[in-house]
This record gives sequence, C-alpha cells and structure tokens, in this order.
Amino acid sequence: MATAMPAAGTRRRTAVPCASESRRRVTAHPSPNHGPRRGGVRPDLIVLHHTAMESAGAALARLCDPAAEVSAHYLICERGRVWQLVDEGARAWHAGAGRWGDVRDVNSRSIGIELANRGDHPYPLPQMTALEALMGDVMARWAIPPARVIAHSDMAPGRKSDPGPRFDWRGLARAGLSVWPDARGDGRADWAAFLRDAARFGYPAGDVPRELLLGVFRLRFRPQAEGPLSAADCAAMDDLAARFAVDRAEPSA
Repeated sequence: MATAMPAAGTRRRTAVPCASESRRRVTAHPSPNHGPRRGGVRPDLIVLHHTAMESAGAALARLCDPAAEVSAHYLICERGRVWQLVDEGARAWHAGAGRWGDVRDVNSRSIGIELANRGDHPYPLPQMTALEALMGDVMARWAIPPARVIAHSDMAPGRKSDPGPRFDWRGLARAGLSVWPDARGDGRADWAAFLRDAARFGYPAGDVPRELLLGVFRLRFRPQAEGPLSAADCAAMDDLAARFAVDRAEPSA
C-alpha cells in the first residue's frame, strides 16, 4: 500500500511529545497479518508509506483483512489519530520485494508506518505532528538513527512511489527524524559517480535502470527537478553517501 500544506520547510511545527505521552495517543487495533521476524533480528529501519485509498477507515479494514495479506505496524489518519496494528517485535507485511543496502528482507528489519493519503494531496499538519511523535518514540525505543528512515519508493524503485512528492521529507529532517543533503551543484553530471554514491547511500542501484533510480531519488530529495541527470543531483547524492553511508553489518538479513 502505499487541507493544503505550506511548502517544505515553512510548515509550523509543534514540540514532539515525549515517548510516554505519544504512546498514550495510540489506539490498539490488532491485525492478524504478521509473523515472527526471521532470524530473530531487531528492527533497525522505518519505512514510510501512503495508503493510496479513499479513507483511513478503508485502509484500516484492508490492513486487518486476512485475505489481503498486508499490514503495517501503524496507521495514521489525516486528523492525527494513530492505530497500532502489529506489535513492533513482530514482522508486519508492508514492504514486499525490494532492498535497502544489503537488507533484502526489509519486513524483518523494519517498522512500517502507513499514512492515510491517496497519493495526490499534501499531508496535513495534524497527521505530520502525530507521525513525528510516533517516530520519535519508535526511534528511541529501537535506537534507529535518522539515516535508517526510508520511503517505500526508496527500497522498491519502479514498484512503489509512496509516500510520494507531496511528503515533507525536508521538514522531517529538520525535526531530526530523517536526513537531507547539504550540497550545491558545483561539479558535473556524472552517471558513474551518481550510481556509485546511490549504492553507498543504500539504493538498489544495480537492480534498476539508472533513469528510474534518478526519478526515485528526486521523488524524495528533489521533487521539483526535471530533465537529465544534473550536477545538483550528483552533488546531493555524493553528500548523502559521504555522511550517511548505509550500514551493511548484517548482509544476510
């Protein structure tokens, strides 16, 4: 699965509640769609999704339908209500095929968070505020660093596009819950360097056509960019790879 919002970086933010406070705001709504984490691994990734459905209620029903065979750990509606569907210690069925770095069973290594959004409209402030509170709680509990927060599209280029170009990744990074490149396009467009750095950052660069990979990168980090590979793309990817090279300490998972 995959109210207008100001431009990225201009949205007014409130303080993120402490872990115990955010836990009190979560409603339990168990889904039968889960299993054990393979190999006994702990979650060290967070994968963000949008539901691509007309309502949070419809998404909640699908994520809890045994016939659908999909789930996530959490679902957040547009008004900021949070449901927990699967215990964090269990393996929810949200990521599907794909990889991040050397992690190929992403479900076993991640916490999946679904955001009620059709995929074609901005994410409202109450929803983003609830997401930040929840993420702060989860990241503290499992010691997940900001660089291990990814989009569904990041790990499954071409198959998935969520949470999409309307999601405020820069704002999330400013809240300390994700990463953002800090670079200018002073160099040159170099496909070899771009692909090398994409793999170092975590993208499955060897698995997809290079133009598709560029599109996925821009979807998250440069949603207004168009045209062929640019120096700005290369500089941003180089900075991400230099500062946030993917952790490949557990290649078998």
